[in-house]
Amino acid sequence: MDNLCHTLVGAALGEAGLKRRTRFGSLTLMIASNLPDIDVLVFATGTPSVAFRRGWTHGILADALLPPLLTGVVLFVASRRPATSRELPIRPMQLLLLSYVGVILHVLMDLLNTYGVRLLMPFSQHWFYGDVLFIVDPWLWLTLGTGVALTIRRRAPNWSRVSLAVAAAYVLTMLVAARAARAEMIDRWQQVEGQPPQALMVGPIPVTPLQRQIIIDAGDRYETGMFTWRPRNIRFDTADVPKNASDPLVAVARKAPNIRAFLIWSRFPLWRLEPVEGGTRVTVGDMRFNGGPGVALRNFTQSTIVRGP
Repeated sequence: MDNLCHTLVGAALGEAGLKRRTRFGSLTLMIASNLPDIDVLVFATGTPSVAFRRGWTHGILADALLPPLLTGVVLFVASRRPATSRELPIRPMQLLLLSYVGVILHVLMDLLNTYGVRLLMPFSQHWFYGDVLFIVDPWLWLTLGTGVALTIRRRAPNWSRVSLAVAAAYVLTMLVAARAARAEMIDRWQQVEGQPPQALMVGPIPVTPLQRQIIIDAGDRYETGMFTWRPRNIRFDTADVPKNASDPLVAVARKAPNIRAFLIWSRFPLWRLEPVEGGTRVTVGDMRFNGGPGVALRNFTQSTIVRGP
């Protein structure tokens, strides 16, 4: 999920009562709810960001180590700023508990997206996908933000508790709907083709919970479409998207370091070949973030020049 959503979850948990467990309780929850995204620092390097994101800082090792590190930093800050008589005392174990709550919830929320999370890092590069919520969900912003605002304004933690309960019910409903839509698509495809698809995503789209994007790996191409709940309908686009993966130039391009790094992340790779002076520009993108037929969004592509006639 986006960082505003993560922050609102931490704030709502604090306003629901967890901030009363220790001094700096609310601050710790909000920082911990964003802490795994420290991997955005990769943008300052030459590494393709998608190859590093949601890996080391989102895996089980980070889940274990980041909370104690955050607790240590908060305790250091607290030691440099003595508490007043009106402030809660510092309780290290409570800080540690809140840090774990924030970090683990962050990873679980990121798991809900189509982008994916490498939960087993650094022991495995395997990606896990929830395909439940779009990465930016205004309904969660509205629900959690309203609860936090009303709690602060009326000094009533029940508003935040209700907002957390409503948000949890919404996520659960979307989870059930996502699984049902995926099962229906697999069954429909198997009836037509006689076998299940090589890979399938029935993923969320922005703002509209009742519609889902379909991407099917059909071997040498991708078939795309839309699944809608009301009215119940499956609509496929008329034009397929060729992968171009079997082109000999693609085999050469795969050896480039930036392409290899990108393919660590890519779930539905597609290739575009463009003649340039002295060779061919080979660009790889991903159907999840495709800007149109055969045109991948710039922030989710990598290119290399394959020299030749």
